[in-house]
Amino acid sequence: MNAHVSPACTTLSNLASLTNGPTNSSQPLPLPAELRRSVGIDSQLNAQIAHQRQAVQRILNGQDNRLLVVVGPCSIHDPHAALEYADRLAALSEEVSEQLLPVMRVYVEKPRTTVGWKGLAYDPDLDGSGDMPKGISLSRELMHAVASRGLPVATELLQPMLAPYLDDLLSWVAIGARTTESQLHRELASDLTAAVGFKNATSGDVQVAIDAMQAAAHSHQRFAMNSEGRPVMQETAGNPNTHVVLRGGHGEPNYQAHHVRAAVNTLRDAGQNPRLMVDCSHANARKDHRRQSEVMLDVLAQRKAGDANLVALMLESHLYEGKQALSPNAMRYGVSVTDACVSWETTERLLKTAAERMS
Repeated sequence: MNAHVSPACTTLSNLASLTNGPTNSSQPLPLPAELRRSVGIDSQLNAQIAHQRQAVQRILNGQDNRLLVVVGPCSIHDPHAALEYADRLAALSEEVSEQLLPVMRVYVEKPRTTVGWKGLAYDPDLDGSGDMPKGISLSRELMHAVASRGLPVATELLQPMLAPYLDDLLSWVAIGARTTESQLHRELASDLTAAVGFKNATSGDVQVAIDAMQAAAHSHQRFAMNSEGRPVMQETAGNPNTHVVLRGGHGEPNYQAHHVRAAVNTLRDAGQNPRLMVDCSHANARKDHRRQSEVMLDVLAQRKAGDANLVALMLESHLYEGKQALSPNAMRYGVSVTDACVSWETTERLLKTAAERMS
């Protein structure tokens, strides 16, 4: 384990403030249009992102036989470590590009069961101060930097009001297990250009994700915020590029062959895209990050045996293995502060193994 101190993690203060919250009742935020101008996308990057979105969609629609792999830290708390990870992933992507399409997780929001650190966009200084103007700007800058390295960017969109700050940089979006059933998130998904993966519920129920796909495919009139920060009634186009993410439920996995067959049959009966992503973490790994390898190898074996509906995987991975608690003392560089992750060395081995087995 690397003992270097993270540059972004040396200003931690009393963690009691994480539950007490900031003292200010409100704080002005930048407008989406302002942030899009200050951290803009030039024509070359815009074309790259459009191409990468199409590549993701072709895999999910069965037009590209490569395996989509959404991989990266459970959450981003240190942009320096995130960019080191991005540099390594970009180099590896070139080696495996004929068999895999790696997409980097740049998760700047984290859903909480009760309370806790909610992510880079909300609390970039990790001290409960809640400097959201800084967090939102830093999140966009980081996603821009990752995309500029040639990598497709993925995130989970938790707060619909955050989407206008980030969505033009995204190639794949997750709607999480806690929010798949939310009408607001289904409407948000229907307005996105990027492909969207709906996770099954925390109970393991896949039907709510299928319902979400059906809802997101349709046009909606929704409350939204335009780029100038004005509330508007927005009519969405509907998103045809959605799919189910199997992540297990109540501590039990749902990636095994009989689970996959059941999900595929239910999707076909509903007239929906039967192609699936398997989240190798969470309940599928029984909350043991080291079992992600086991899950991935099982899915690859199913794919090798002829199940072409298994088109995508998700891995939680960082520079170094494990996780750490937020602490006022020096923190370990490149180690997750939310779910435990596998190390970069393990990630590299797994992606190269996947590429070999997809050949």
